[in-house]
Amino acid sequence: MSFVQNNMVEQMVKQFSLDLFGTKQIDNQKDPQTIILPSDASIPDGELIIYQNFFEESESEQLFNELISNINWRQDKIKMFGKEFDQPRLTAWHGYEGKSYKYSGIIMHSEPWIPALLLIKKRIEKVIELNFNSVLVNLYRNGKDYVSWHSDDEPELGKNPTIASVSLGETRRFQLRHKSNKNLAPVEIASNQGSLLIMKGSTQHFWKHQVPKTSKLLKARINLTFRVIN
Repeated sequence: MSFVQNNMVEQMVKQFSLDLFGTKQIDNQKDPQTIILPSDASIPDGELIIYQNFFEESESEQLFNELISNINWRQDKIKMFGKEFDQPRLTAWHGYEGKSYKYSGIIMHSEPWIPALLLIKKRIEKVIELNFNSVLVNLYRNGKDYVSWHSDDEPELGKNPTIASVSLGETRRFQLRHKSNKNLAPVEIASNQGSLLIMKGSTQHFWKHQVPKTSKLLKARINLTFRVIN
């Protein structure tokens, strides 16, 4: 991270009165949970770890408000069965220059980092020890917004990518199912406010995931998936 970017983060920490490098956050991050199957067995062919309350409630609220106001949200078109539809959520792609991303026929060129994204990135990198160079930001405006079954296995992510997923705002259901082993029960995780979910190892090769739509009246949720684009 450059001197200018570090300064941006430090200014935001002061603005939010955040204890980014203090013991309070470090204590919260000492108790990650490994996601297991409903049968209490370990998940085969992958590894999922969740940090509940990775960001405290006050931090999460401030970061949510900052992102929803300062992200240049876009709604792309997707093709299904030969027809074009509005993607059922809003998105943005931020990262270092030249780190473009392509999925489902959509090409996203990186927008510059903004302070809130850099702050979140720096906090994650303190526990994952991986330098992320890009992030996909999704805004689920209500329960009707969703993302269908897919894997984050695009070529530019490389083999066995580590994906760090942060949730802010409304809690949504996050579901996983094995691609080939139909005897394995699906896994469901509640993506709570301020949580950090890490998908690593061979997870993207063997598992698909989705955020299903619902008829329930839900408030907005922002999800950030930090990645390394090769």
